[in-house]
Amino acid sequence: MKILIRATNWVGDAIMALPALRAVRGRFPEAEIAIVARPYGAEIYRDQQICDRLIHYDPQGVHGGFSGRERLAAELRAQRFDVALLLQNAFDAAWLAWRAKIPERIGYARDGRSFLLTKALPVPKLGEIPAHEKFYYLELVRRAGWIESVSDESFIRMNVPEEKQRQASEFLAQWGSRPHALRIAIGAGASYGSAKCWPPSRFAEVANHLQSQTGADIILFGTVAETAVSNAIATELRRPPLDLTGKTAIADLPALLSQCHLFIGNDSGAMHVAAAVGLPVVAIFGPTDPQGTAPVTPRCTVVQEKPYCSPCFLRRCPTDHRCMTRVTADMVEAAVKPWLSSIEVQRA
Repeated sequence: MKILIRATNWVGDAIMALPALRAVRGRFPEAEIAIVARPYGAEIYRDQQICDRLIHYDPQGVHGGFSGRERLAAELRAQRFDVALLLQNAFDAAWLAWRAKIPERIGYARDGRSFLLTKALPVPKLGEIPAHEKFYYLELVRRAGWIESVSDESFIRMNVPEEKQRQASEFLAQWGSRPHALRIAIGAGASYGSAKCWPPSRFAEVANHLQSQTGADIILFGTVAETAVSNAIATELRRPPLDLTGKTAIADLPALLSQCHLFIGNDSGAMHVAAAVGLPVVAIFGPTDPQGTAPVTPRCTVVQEKPYCSPCFLRRCPTDHRCMTRVTADMVEAAVKPWLSSIEVQRA
């Protein structure tokens, strides 16, 4: 059997979907499974032993516009898949599977796409399944009849090959990270929107205190679009950070974060990657709800102030961003402190 899985678009969602993907692999160990995803999302799944092939869907490049989508549909059609499982909710995902002439097309009945699906499954109602997003994807697999029940995982783990860990360690050393220093990763951006972002000056305040207390190397991670945020933090640090903003790809992130000791950041894809490679995470939440999207790990402390308007799930705050500005540096440092103690024991 040949199975095509349309993956989600966001990095955090890609990681929260890992239990569902592993369930599919476990149910069909002999099947040929291909995952189609945006290039950055596809790379999250490399080395995870959940599929045989990764297919890049690049709507900003070769698959842009109607002709580009038709090109991808033709490529998929030529591979003669037997079934498509659509983790992504969009109409486009169902259209692509239909145009690829995949006989069985399974997905949630939403976004006006049910007529393109051969098995349009009802979307879980409020209270039918636990709130966390990992259950949303697992429930789709269950409703498809591929698993009997949905299991709860307290830790979603990503595999990072030893060779990639070694390369990441060498890369950090080349950028000036000291061999035996405590490495604190900071993810101050969020591709979803500015409403998720704690003020850069607060990150700098925490980083300065941690540097003075522990002598840590502060490592800034982010995309090119988040350069201004990282620059704002770097200018306020008393000791220069290792600023890797825009200098690495999503594919590099798991290995690089695996060589750090602690992650501090917003609700973002980087937060989920850090948790999945085993780091203690201090996650700052504002307009989103940790009940639904907190990293799946026992090694996480969520810091959040909840005004009346939170969670609003807006990309940009229309008022005074109080859900984030009310989170103080002292609150984040208090969340960091217990993890620092456990890290020192492990490194001893």
